[in-house]
Amino acid sequence: MNKFINEKLMPPMMKFLNTKAVTAIKNGMLYPIPFIIIGAIFLILANFPQQNVADWISQIGWAPIFNQAYAASFGIMALFAAFGIAYSWVKSEGYEGASAGLTSIIVMVMLQPSTISTVTKIADGSAVVGEYQVNGVIDAAWLGGKGMILAMLAGLLVGWSYSWFMKKDIRIKLPEQVPANVSDSFGALVPAFVITFVAMLIYALSVLTTDQTPIEWIYTLIQTPLQHATDGPLGVFLIAFLPVFIWWFGVHGATVIGGIMTTLLLANNADNLKLFQEGNLSLDHGAHIVTQAFMDQFITVTGSGMTFGFVIFMIYRARSVQMKTIGKLTLAPAFFNINEPVLFGMPIVLNPILAFPFLIAPLVSGFGTYAAIALGIIPPFNGIFVPWTTPPILSGLIVGGWQGAAWQALMIFVTGAIYWPFAKKYDAILVQQEKEAYEAEQAEQA
Repeated sequence: MNKFINEKLMPPMMKFLNTKAVTAIKNGMLYPIPFIIIGAIFLILANFPQQNVADWISQIGWAPIFNQAYAASFGIMALFAAFGIAYSWVKSEGYEGASAGLTSIIVMVMLQPSTISTVTKIADGSAVVGEYQVNGVIDAAWLGGKGMILAMLAGLLVGWSYSWFMKKDIRIKLPEQVPANVSDSFGALVPAFVITFVAMLIYALSVLTTDQTPIEWIYTLIQTPLQHATDGPLGVFLIAFLPVFIWWFGVHGATVIGGIMTTLLLANNADNLKLFQEGNLSLDHGAHIVTQAFMDQFITVTGSGMTFGFVIFMIYRARSVQMKTIGKLTLAPAFFNINEPVLFGMPIVLNPILAFPFLIAPLVSGFGTYAAIALGIIPPFNGIFVPWTTPPILSGLIVGGWQGAAWQALMIFVTGAIYWPFAKKYDAILVQQEKEAYEAEQAEQA
């Protein structure tokens, strides 16, 4: 079985995951993260969980100010993603990537509507009495979660085409005496112009033949179905099983799979966040179950494989010196969802005894949490982005209120219980190995 996995299954999988496109998405999606976190902080301030404090913030007029800061950071994450993906691709080819990233932003804006339709209603809102369009504007909704697939496509296509121009040396060349930054700026002129011109033709073809902009039909035909697919049992299985499966072979599965899935999970997050701001966060209003918070706070909490219960066993129940020592060293990192010391120090990687709980625990938590939200036991997650290093319970509280914190604690306990019988078995093996090593050492000294 191991031979089949190592020789037949893993090589094509790793070949795909190491392609330029996947690598660009994985690396490029890191660029929006700091600004998403910044926006999440302002969003928490605008919708403070303590009601009397929230009322006071609203009364003094700071709620819309905090929301403005949120909209200027979290709210335009698609632009950051488009820049980051194109930049990462071109940078990996050995060229200056900032111009490619900016070109990708141009393409993003080019392919969006430049008008917003609005309606006038009678006082009670029951009937429409007029409709008009506002021209020369950009709908902010397309710069956030609704624009994530276009951001990914624009970033990839711009990154590839810009690199092609550079490789073919199709650019304006200036004398060597010209400063490098000036030369790079003029060198970007030809590829940026051609890419922008092609994007304009795509926009024209779309609006003249379908009366819709490219981003609208991309959202309808591609992003919405993908978000719904991610938001079901298949999505739960993919984000719960594949990262730990890859991790078991020593490859950072969370980074590999998370880099690909983040685009859709953040889009789901943004949809939930909009509903949360409107006071309509429920499945009946279209809230998503599987979001970035679902993955970070309920599948990889305390680290890939949800190993916190295993760490507790190592500290308080293990008899082997190896387990006790590693357990004490890994407790503090586990509180911040870092468990590489356990994965490689124990090790869990390539360990057949610990493979079962390592692979099963995230699935139990993932499908359990999915069922809990679907059945109304806990509410959908509010879409507030929490850094993955946020300690458990606190992260559950932020994304799901007290119900989220309580359910997170329950999942940590349940997954910990899954580890214990296997940890006990492995501990017994280590005790025997340590005993044999000690006896051999004593025999040599005698």
